[in-house]
Amino acid sequence: MPARTIEVKDGTTVTQATELELGHITSPEGVNATTPTSSRRRNGKSVKSKKKKLILVVLGTAVLVGLVVGGIVWSKGGVVSVQTTKVARQDLAAIVTASGEVKPPTANLANVNANSFGKITDIYVKEGDTVKKGQLLLKTEAVQANANIDGQKAALATAKADVAGYEAAVRSAAAGLNTSQAELQSAEANLVRAQQEFKRGEDLLRDRLIAQNEFDTRLNNVKVAQANLDSAQARVAQAKAQLQQATHSLDSARARVAQAQATLVGLLDARDKTIYTSPLDGIVTSLPVHVGENVVPGIQNAVGSLLYQISDLAVITAEVKVDETDIVNVKLGQPAEVTIDAIPNKTFKGKVTEIGQSAVGRTSGTTTGTSASTTEEAKDFKVVVTLDEPPPGLRPGLSTTAKITTATRQNAVTIPIQALTVRTRRQLEEEEKSKGGKGKVQASTSQPPTSAKDKDKGKEEVQGAFLLKDGRAVFTPVESGIMGQSDVEVLKGVQPNDEIVSGPFSVLRTLKNHTKVKVNNSALKPGGATT
Repeated sequence: MPARTIEVKDGTTVTQATELELGHITSPEGVNATTPTSSRRRNGKSVKSKKKKLILVVLGTAVLVGLVVGGIVWSKGGVVSVQTTKVARQDLAAIVTASGEVKPPTANLANVNANSFGKITDIYVKEGDTVKKGQLLLKTEAVQANANIDGQKAALATAKADVAGYEAAVRSAAAGLNTSQAELQSAEANLVRAQQEFKRGEDLLRDRLIAQNEFDTRLNNVKVAQANLDSAQARVAQAKAQLQQATHSLDSARARVAQAQATLVGLLDARDKTIYTSPLDGIVTSLPVHVGENVVPGIQNAVGSLLYQISDLAVITAEVKVDETDIVNVKLGQPAEVTIDAIPNKTFKGKVTEIGQSAVGRTSGTTTGTSASTTEEAKDFKVVVTLDEPPPGLRPGLSTTAKITTATRQNAVTIPIQALTVRTRRQLEEEEKSKGGKGKVQASTSQPPTSAKDKDKGKEEVQGAFLLKDGRAVFTPVESGIMGQSDVEVLKGVQPNDEIVSGPFSVLRTLKNHTKVKVNNSALKPGGATT
């Protein structure tokens, strides 16, 4: 077996290796094979001492390295890598973006639907033609309507002839009445004269100046005059009745004329409903029908067949749908920039001229209050933006996007929107307690039960941003103002040039107050956007 021997020469320790074999010893050069036993024992103790020292040095070095590494790891424990930015001043604009389509104003757009059943017989225009108000554009069959009109015109003529006959009868009855009244007056005069002669006859007969037969004649004359008067009065009454009857017949005939005229008006209207004209000056923007097609009018809630659409494109609007969360910020007269998909790389100025008051279902398209459905869905509101200088050649229905500026701020204090975060009040309180209790033994104290009011207060959300202070992220409540496309106005809480944590978003969601952080802005893109 192998072994080591130690030899001291001139104060220097020399180690020699020897090979021990079973039954004999092979001695190297310079080593006496007959070394005494006591010398070998001393050499063995020196080897053991060296081994112990070597082991202690190795162990000490390992412990020292472990302490150094542990210190470094401990010092970096809980450090989070974040991205930061500076609080800056800039001009800020709050913009609401909504999409929709190009449309002329409601007053400049007319959809003409069928007013009656029938087949289209004539179309006098084509899509894209310019038309004037009242111009004839289309006809449907009107054979039955024309026949009804002709028959009613004949009936009206008959009624008018009856009126003329009854008017003549009235005039004749009036003349007969006048004659009867004249005869009555004559009979009354004859009766008066006969009575006067009879009165004188009585006086003469009493004085025996006339004969008895003369007196009887005068008496008979009175009776005859009285009979003639009664007859004249009867004829007057009869003439009045005839005049009244003729007048009533005339009135009835005139009523029949009026009725016939009203019926004719109705038939003319029915015939006019087969004739379609332009309701305004403009362009035929839609003509979905053709000659020979049958059309139907609207019935109850169903609209009639669409025949054509006329649009006055002198004024162009963009009708967009604004989300219900943004509509409260939109006001009449606010400026807007409109882009049209069919005209790329161009922006048109405009302003808000109309805001809908009823919400429209984003999926169903029905207006609130017109549907009995209780299904909850996202709501939009109609907003109309009128273009200041619309380009020529626009057509209704083109897709468009409007960016409405709802508010502006000059030289506002701003931070990136993603730097704005929310924490509950209870969460902040617990993190403050955790910070204050580090390295200290907290006394065990009984906490009073939390009231419902305190629980609600603890759930209250606090809006803020994380300021970078002494290598830690400190949550600072802020009061926000208007919100731009990528930045938000801060009214209170931070100052310009303050350094705040701006990302990454995954870190901001869970970052705790007073956490140690390490700034790493190498992931920032040009322009300050974070990845």
